[in-house]
Amino acid sequence: MIWLYRLAFLPLLIVALPYYLLRMFRRGGYAEGFSHRFGRIDAPQKTPGVKRIWIQAVSVGELGAIEPLLREIKKRRDIEVVLTTTTSTGYKIAREKLAPLTAATGVFPLDFWPFNKAAWRRIRPDLVVLMEGELWPEHLHRARITGTPVALINARLSDRSHARYSRVRPLAARLLGRLDAVLAGSPGDLERLLALGAEPASSSCAGNLKCDVDVGAPVTEAERRELFAELFGETPAPGARPLVLLGSSTWPGEEAMLVDTYERARAAGLDVRLILAPRHAERRAEINALLEKTGARRYLRSRFNPAPFPADIAVADTTGELRRLSRAADLAFIGKSLPPNEGGQTPVECALLGIPQVFGPAMSNFRDISRGLAACGAARRVEDAEEASRTLLELLRDTPARAVMSVRAAAWSRGNRGATRRTLDALTGLLFGPPNAR
Repeated sequence: MIWLYRLAFLPLLIVALPYYLLRMFRRGGYAEGFSHRFGRIDAPQKTPGVKRIWIQAVSVGELGAIEPLLREIKKRRDIEVVLTTTTSTGYKIAREKLAPLTAATGVFPLDFWPFNKAAWRRIRPDLVVLMEGELWPEHLHRARITGTPVALINARLSDRSHARYSRVRPLAARLLGRLDAVLAGSPGDLERLLALGAEPASSSCAGNLKCDVDVGAPVTEAERRELFAELFGETPAPGARPLVLLGSSTWPGEEAMLVDTYERARAAGLDVRLILAPRHAERRAEINALLEKTGARRYLRSRFNPAPFPADIAVADTTGELRRLSRAADLAFIGKSLPPNEGGQTPVECALLGIPQVFGPAMSNFRDISRGLAACGAARRVEDAEEASRTLLELLRDTPARAVMSVRAAAWSRGNRGATRRTLDALTGLLFGPPNAR
């Protein structure tokens, strides 16, 4: 089976190469760590008596989720981590924010035999950890022939991934069968993974690691006013701060809905400002062109920081700032959730911050979480752009309703913590054996 994969890999890579090269050119930053993609990862020699975990986290979202786990591992003297990621933005965050928690950071190699083998020779892990839905055949094969255990943590399957794996169920079962532990992020994800062939004896629901992210102390009104001044170029008078609507990790089409909502709110006499935080910063020109038609005062954060003039709309076209900038918001819309977009961006951080939120129907990446938030009254689910705009406008007008949603978000957050401890217990069990066997 692995030889069929190896034979198919190069032709498929050649076909896909133009798309990936174009995306790399648009996003930039791919020169950093480029040689790592061919297995030349700079990992130090292993420390005698210390077990090494190789953790692969695809991009910024996964890195944010893994941070609490890295901090817990760092407290131990018998485990170290080599952390790899796939995207240029992910690698930037790994180097700048997570390097102190690891023995090394790098870019995940192409899943082709010589590159993968070279990376393994340099890293020499005692345990391999993959996040969410990554199942790389060559990587898993190398783990099997070296006798290295593999864990899939924060495991989830979007509707698209589930449909894709369902079409090749025997292959999915073969890949899942090579995992020594499957720690699902939700009961629904666990059910799907078991149906595709994950081993029941080694699979469990550990919860979503994103729920353990430390978002800092509760947001104070003084902090909101300070962030408001940084984003919108003016310091509001005490008790007179305008409302802030956040578009969190937005995708094409969603910015237009949010701008329309902003204009309707202003027309209705509401004192509102808007933060647009696109999921992909390279869309800044497209978004700026949209805003030019409005006549609103606007600024792009990539050009100025802080805002050098009063602004009505701030475009957060930067990397790694969303969590902090979200603290300025009174209400949020979660991106990638309105059709034709599909999957949804994470609603967890807004929930942890107690920010009332609205999202569309396409939240399959966070199916159980979004259902739970809507069910407990911490969020509202809408069906289309018109309903989204109407609901956001309604909530901007209704301060008591937002306050209730905020309290319910905080309660949901408290009830969903603990995934980090359960995950760490499972990983140490794979490294050292169960507690009663040590």
